[in-house]
Amino acid sequence: MALLAAVLPAMIGLVFTRDVATPAIAVAVAYAVVLIGAPKTRALAVWLCVILPVMALAIAGGFTLWSDAATGAATGLRLTALLALALIPGLSTDGTAFVRSVVAHLRVPYRIGYAALAAYRFVPRFRHELEVIRSAHRVRGTGGDPVSRAFTAIVPLLASAIRHAERVALAMDARAFGAFPTRTERHPPRWRVRDTVAVVVGLVVTAAVFASGAVLPD
Repeated sequence: MALLAAVLPAMIGLVFTRDVATPAIAVAVAYAVVLIGAPKTRALAVWLCVILPVMALAIAGGFTLWSDAATGAATGLRLTALLALALIPGLSTDGTAFVRSVVAHLRVPYRIGYAALAAYRFVPRFRHELEVIRSAHRVRGTGGDPVSRAFTAIVPLLASAIRHAERVALAMDARAFGAFPTRTERHPPRWRVRDTVAVVVGLVVTAAVFASGAVLPD
């Protein structure tokens, strides 16, 4: 939650910028922070080397055709900077820890937080089940072309999803989920000194980015 609080002021400020220099500096800073602090994974390489550059060029090119080059470049860089800043907490934060901290510190109802966490955990479960189904098709020599295999995997994947949802519902009922207004935590998330330092550093860097953008010419 500290990382989100550190980048949120910059993201809000970028919404109201219209120049090219400020979002360009924000993109450079976000890239540097992600490369230094985020785990080095294939997903990180795809985001930084493919998705963000392609998105920036596509948006800039589209707006250039409809208006002018300066507006297109500013809009493309602004949206790219917003997404690049969102990658800082997105790639560096554990989803479970984030939900627990939001419930503990922002007083979000745990019914909403843990229900969202349960839904979030369905995604890797479905990915694993899909790989199992595809492996079974390959072993049995069934499924035909890729399109046919995709359609034949729908029914067993839905059946597995229903079974998993039933197991999750039974587990939540067994733990009296929703029966009380609050729940206890085995390891309550705590706001530490380094969390405060991260937020302060984020505010200082944000101020420096916007000050530099105001000084540099477009």
